[in-house]
Amino acid sequence: GRALMAFLGVVVGLLVMQDALGIGLAWALGQERLLGLLGASVTLSGGHGTGAAWAKVFAERHGLASATEIAIACATFGLILGGLIGGPVARFLITRYQLAPNLETEVATSTGFEEPNTVRPITAEAVIETVALIAVCLAVGSAFASLLNGTAFELPAFVCVLFVGVVLRNGLAVRGWYRVFEDAVSVLGNVSLGLFLAIALMSLRLGDLASLALPLFVILVVQAIAMAAYAIFVTFRVMGRNYDAAVLAAGHCGFGLGATPTAIANMQAITGQFGPSHLAFLVVPMVGAFFIDIANAIVIKLFLLLPLYG
Repeated sequence: GRALMAFLGVVVGLLVMQDALGIGLAWALGQERLLGLLGASVTLSGGHGTGAAWAKVFAERHGLASATEIAIACATFGLILGGLIGGPVARFLITRYQLAPNLETEVATSTGFEEPNTVRPITAEAVIETVALIAVCLAVGSAFASLLNGTAFELPAFVCVLFVGVVLRNGLAVRGWYRVFEDAVSVLGNVSLGLFLAIALMSLRLGDLASLALPLFVILVVQAIAMAAYAIFVTFRVMGRNYDAAVLAAGHCGFGLGATPTAIANMQAITGQFGPSHLAFLVVPMVGAFFIDIANAIVIKLFLLLPLYG
């Protein structure tokens, strides 16, 4: 509804601000503009997966050296900072404006994100079904990405795979044919991410980043400060200046610098102390797990069209 659209607009605004700020800082520090783009929404709002995907594009098509190493370093830095600043930002807003949840509008039931210790058994059959669905997404999404190669609508393959997954999951649910088992998807996703990070980190040549350490540090620190300010002065105000808005601001810090799990952890910490916010736990996972990747890809493509990288 309206809250989702408003939050998506706020998120898109942050993507544009991060990329403009990153490119501007890279220029001011005498570095390649693409370095600033990697130290912006590509890795901060995008995370490790998006960063690695775009790093390959930057290296192959734009000649940026050590693009993968830069992407992984920026994404890791952002993941840590996103978890560190989300809680303090929400606490400041809650104490500054004396906010509290409206318990009359909160329903009695909680979502799985709000009660992470609630466990459902995962069977071998559920895992096999989930792997099959993922395989379909990979096959169809990769084919779709190949069709877009070389066109104005070209996107990293993972975005097409993600889109196919959303269509498949919702299409099956609407037709009543099959309901995806979220816990199985979560387990397989965490295992895949862990293996990906292990492989990526083993192949990194961190020594190549020695000359870029100071510029990267400056860019990332400024981005973290900008994220906190954006959450306080934009996210909180646009989303209604209430308790839900404060929790949303904490979540925005989590995936604006890191990833959706970081956003969930931030919100769990806040709601565990101050009270529930079902709106935040509905909106943040939807925007942080899907819409942001599509919006981020479009914003990055638009910035790459600018004549700034010669």
